[in-house]
Amino acid sequence: MLMVLDQIILQGFLRFNLDYFEPNVSIEDVGGLKNLKNWLTERKGALAPNAREFGIQAPKGLLMLGVPGCGKSLTAKAIASMWEYPLVRFDLSKVFGSLVGQTEQRMRAALEVAEAVAPCILWIDEIEKGMAGAGSSGDLDSGVTARTFGILLTWMQEKTSPVFVVATSNRVSNLPAEALRKGRFDEIFFVDLPSKAVR
Repeated sequence: MLMVLDQIILQGFLRFNLDYFEPNVSIEDVGGLKNLKNWLTERKGALAPNAREFGIQAPKGLLMLGVPGCGKSLTAKAIASMWEYPLVRFDLSKVFGSLVGQTEQRMRAALEVAEAVAPCILWIDEIEKGMAGAGSSGDLDSGVTARTFGILLTWMQEKTSPVFVVATSNRVSNLPAEALRKGRFDEIFFVDLPSKAVR
């Protein structure tokens, strides 16, 4: 049974452009970001089954925004290493298909695969690029982007599986306002240019 489940998960990774990363980056490799590190330390065991049995609500995820090249992606990898969970990267831009309904189906299927791997860290890098145009009128793509983004937001809001979402963004102004409201992400952290001491 376990081998069958592993095959299903592997097929899901190959089909829905999910990438597995070995958590080999230590949180100590990340300079600065003291507030983020403290926040992560406090919630380290919150995804564990015994935490849920105790009544602790699992954290939903966090959004890191800021200047490109300042360590957001490195931090996402370090979170998986720190919490000792598998890291799965989800490339939203590869979800889109040419057939009617294909994009929405791919989004739902990819999220189902992520839940099958749980507990895990789901890393959505540069989320604003994958969902560019989600807040538009839908004249250009018949509303496909908005519907697909809606599926992701609803899942983030209502998911009960221990999947911790780590999203990064270089231009948060390109994201629709509903993506930033409380309930989708537990916290939003700004990653600034490093100081001389941090470097």
